[in-house]
Amino acid sequence: MKIAIIGTGNLGLSIAKGILHSNGATSMYLTKRNISDIQDFVKYGNVTVTTDNRKAVENSDILIFAVQPGHFAKILEDTKDLLTEKHVVISTITGFSISKIEDIIGKEQYIIRSMPNTAISVGKSMTCICSNEAGNKRIELAKAIFNRMGHSMEIPEGQMQAATVICASGIAFWMRLIRATTQGAIQLGFDAKEAQELAMHTANGAASLLIQSGNHPEEEIDRVTTPMGCTITGLNEMEHQGLSSSLIRGITASFEKINQIKKG
Repeated sequence: MKIAIIGTGNLGLSIAKGILHSNGATSMYLTKRNISDIQDFVKYGNVTVTTDNRKAVENSDILIFAVQPGHFAKILEDTKDLLTEKHVVISTITGFSISKIEDIIGKEQYIIRSMPNTAISVGKSMTCICSNEAGNKRIELAKAIFNRMGHSMEIPEGQMQAATVICASGIAFWMRLIRATTQGAIQLGFDAKEAQELAMHTANGAASLLIQSGNHPEEEIDRVTTPMGCTITGLNEMEHQGLSSSLIRGITASFEKINQIKKG
């Protein structure tokens, strides 16, 4: 696949790394206004680094846009005359609807919205995607691209704001839980490095158990709780202190905030 990433900031870089590490592109164009900090990517051999968005569009089939929301419309306007029936337009821009993209480049173009998270750089992203009517013909292609870098799910566009909270903001939520577990381990006598190692690999194991088994979390909880044991005692104390409630309230607060931003 000939892939261009238009706007190689933090997210664009993460996507580029994920694709390159999984050998997912025959050629790749990376664009940025200041290319000095992405120049090293040319070492991959099949990567071209440029400030020229039009050159990247002309020489690619899959166009992944990871620019700032305020710049997206102008970049589409500047490159729309180059779009052909071969191009698939994939947007990672939060809050920029498919209808807005269609208004600029036309409904006949294959348009897909995606919401990956930063774990895409290590091949572990949870990416949600949706498309316009034309883009339905290329949705499996988009899923194949993102499945190389984790797991993808097709959802209605109306759920993209919620997906941003659960999957993109969710990385930060899980990091905070891992940090809290690390702090608890330090209090129990482990040094900081050991504590973090214990916390992050245990979190990874918990997620892997659910992914591979398909079980409900409570099924796995039941496997490690015994009557009057230390696990159930700890779980009950966490619930008394509002663990589940605070997580749910945090998620809903983030969702309310993202909807305020969309309206503003």
